[in-house]
Amino acid sequence: MITIALSKGRIFQETVPLLQEAGIVAGEDPEKSRKLIIHTNHPDVRLLILRATDVPVYVQHGAADLGVAGRDVLIEHGGEGLYQPMDLKIARCKMMVAAHPAFDYARAVRLGQRLRVATKYPTIARDFFAERSMHIDLIKLYGSMELAPLVKLSDVIVDLVSSGSTLKANGLVSVADVMDISSHLVVNQAALKLKRQELQLVLDSFSRALAA
Repeated sequence: MITIALSKGRIFQETVPLLQEAGIVAGEDPEKSRKLIIHTNHPDVRLLILRATDVPVYVQHGAADLGVAGRDVLIEHGGEGLYQPMDLKIARCKMMVAAHPAFDYARAVRLGQRLRVATKYPTIARDFFAERSMHIDLIKLYGSMELAPLVKLSDVIVDLVSSGSTLKANGLVSVADVMDISSHLVVNQAALKLKRQELQLVLDSFSRALAA
C-alpha cells in the first residue's frame, strides 16, 4: 500500500494533474467529502487528507509514504526524516514582511530599531531578521495576521501573500520580500528503501509531468 499525504485546497487541486500522470485518480473530491482517507482507482494507493502543517509529520513518522507540502511548512517542520526529491513548482506564492503605511519600516531598519513581529512562521521570520542583524520580539499567531498591526499588537507581520488582496483590504502594504514559496514532494526515508520500486514509479511520473 502506498499512502500519499495531501492538504485540501490549492495544493490538492494542483497536485491532481501530477497524480493523473502517474495514473492515480482520487475516488472523491476532498472538498465535497468529510472522509480523511480517500481511496483511488488503484487498490494499493490511498490519499490522506490533512492540515497542511501535518503533512511532513505524517510522512516523517511513516504514517504516509510521501506527501506534498509547501516550502514554508517544511522549513518550520525542520525536514527531519524526510527526503525532498523535487520542487513541484505548484501553489506558488511569496513570504513577505507587511506593515501599515504609517509605520516607517525602512527607517526602523536603518536605525536598527527592535521590531515586534507577528507571524505563524517563527523560524522563517527569525532567520530573515537575524540575517539582517535586526532584533525582534516574536509574537506567534495562528490566524488573522493582518489584524496585528492594526491594533498595535505588532509593528509588522511575516506571512504568505498570493494575490495581495487580503493585505490591501486591511490597509497593509508589503515592505520586504522574504522568499518565494512553492510546494515540494517529500518522501519517508525508510519507505524509500522498503518500497523503492513502487515509489520510484510515482517519482518518475511526477518528474515527467514537471518536464512537460
